[in-house]
Amino acid sequence: MNSRPPKNVHTGPLTLKDRLAALNNLPAFFKLVWQTSPLFTIINALLRLVRSAMPVALLYVGKLIIDNVIILSHQHGASTNHLWQLVGLEFALAILTDGLSRAIILVDALLGDLFSNHTSVKIMEHAATLDLDQFEDSVFYDKLERARQQTIGRTMLLSQVMTQVQDLITMGFLAAGLMAFNPWLIILLLIAIIPAFLGESYFNDQSYALTRGQTPERRELDYIRYLGASDETAKEVKIFDLSGFIIERFRQLSGKFYLANKKLSIKRSLWGTFFAMMGSMGYYAAYVVIIIKAVDGNVTIGMLAFLAGSFRQLRSLLEGILSRFTSVSQGAIYLRDFFEFFDIKPKIKPAANALPFPKTIQLGFVFEDVGFKYANSERWANRHLSFTLHPGEKLALVGENGAGKTTLVKLLARLYDPTEGRILLDGKDLREYNLTDLRLNVGIIFQDYLRYQMTFAQNIAVGNISQQNNRPLIEAAARQSLADTLAAKLPDAYDQQLGKRFAQGVELSGGEWQKVALARAYMKNAQLLILDEPTSALDARAEYAVFERFAELTKGRSAVLISHRFSTVRMADRILVLEKGELIEIGSHQELILKNGRYAELFNLQAMGYR
Repeated sequence: MNSRPPKNVHTGPLTLKDRLAALNNLPAFFKLVWQTSPLFTIINALLRLVRSAMPVALLYVGKLIIDNVIILSHQHGASTNHLWQLVGLEFALAILTDGLSRAIILVDALLGDLFSNHTSVKIMEHAATLDLDQFEDSVFYDKLERARQQTIGRTMLLSQVMTQVQDLITMGFLAAGLMAFNPWLIILLLIAIIPAFLGESYFNDQSYALTRGQTPERRELDYIRYLGASDETAKEVKIFDLSGFIIERFRQLSGKFYLANKKLSIKRSLWGTFFAMMGSMGYYAAYVVIIIKAVDGNVTIGMLAFLAGSFRQLRSLLEGILSRFTSVSQGAIYLRDFFEFFDIKPKIKPAANALPFPKTIQLGFVFEDVGFKYANSERWANRHLSFTLHPGEKLALVGENGAGKTTLVKLLARLYDPTEGRILLDGKDLREYNLTDLRLNVGIIFQDYLRYQMTFAQNIAVGNISQQNNRPLIEAAARQSLADTLAAKLPDAYDQQLGKRFAQGVELSGGEWQKVALARAYMKNAQLLILDEPTSALDARAEYAVFERFAELTKGRSAVLISHRFSTVRMADRILVLEKGELIEIGSHQELILKNGRYAELFNLQAMGYR
């Protein structure tokens, strides 16, 4: 796999132009938010609109209260009814403000959770459409990892943008009062705040560049953390005494990240302090102007409180808006990672007028000079493959590790498309057939099958998940793979939780897991069955029994077997020998022994080990 980033990926600090361009991602983002929940989106907007008017309303009522108190202090015996009405109004506004704030937090949290779930589903749906070889590329995995991060990290972006709009409306109310008093105060405010905004933008850009550049190593760090504390790795970690090695590698990587983040954080803190001091100077300069006006009698004490409070809140709001703008643009930049993942398109696409899979295969599968090369690789995994898999034929693949056996069966199941040449099914290119129909008619079990932390029945049902509730079919598949006797021994039989990750789970042996995995192959009435070394954990006698039963159960159907045991391989009708991805021999066991070529050499080498 290629660990180098693609040429078009920018990993350095981002410019203002980059940040502004990233805002183009926001319309698509809000479209996703709207799709998540139109109702919550509307409620959120309405709540924030009302909340934006509360600060200026509270300040103005406070101004009226102060002016009324001063008037009453000079008019002894005057009625205080109006004063208490104002106090009651201010109290009601304070309660309403608090209630609106809490309602906004609630709606934000609910909408955020729904958005996270919605986007996670979209990622899984899109990932399901992509090709197998794309998952085997490290650059793709970096994009997938960043897209996953956005499903959680970008739930805050909605709240930030909505808060931005809310604060801008509030600023409009407050600024109107200040500008009526003295427009220069607004200019002084901007001059005091802009340096802090520019500084914050710069350090957010540096943080983004640092985080993006660390993505591959962050994945390695997560993998090392998994190795050091996992039920699946504990056995080898202990027996090989790997804990010291794993911990040391974790320390090296985490220490490297810490030092890089520490350096950036210290610079950010120092410059942030300096810019905050400049902002305070601007605020107090404006405050002095307002006080002088009050002392000269040009404004009332209530107006002094209103103006001072308005300026203080304006400064706070403007700082928040400018700082949040940087965060919003930063979030929009990260959104690019999210949408870049959805820009990845599969190379294996359904045909426009796809053919249905033959109800009965007539001519079989024909490889015509087929070659396959992985992306970013110079080496051919398979090359010049030309042979026929006849209807009902059992074909075994033989070759040393890395000879291209697994790649060949993936081509047969159309998990890959040939880089050169073509594969025919009954005289038609495999690419012309309905892909879903093809996959339904090809049953394949790999050596590295998954051990799902699910029930016994679910572990079998994954072979044809549309039949997950068809218990008779699941039990029949278990009988065919000899897994039924295992189910009978478990406390909850087919409902037994497998694996130790969840409560009451039971762990199976390697051989027992393989019988469960083999049952998946019998979950659908596939016309082609492929077993890619799924019985490697069974002893020779057990494997022979499994394949003997397999041959009996697949009469009339084509099958491809991969096994390193020649006692099993010789049961096939024909044997195809691969070396360095190319076909060097094909024939029955007897024919290949008489030929005295590569197969005979490998057979005799293994036979010597049993003498």
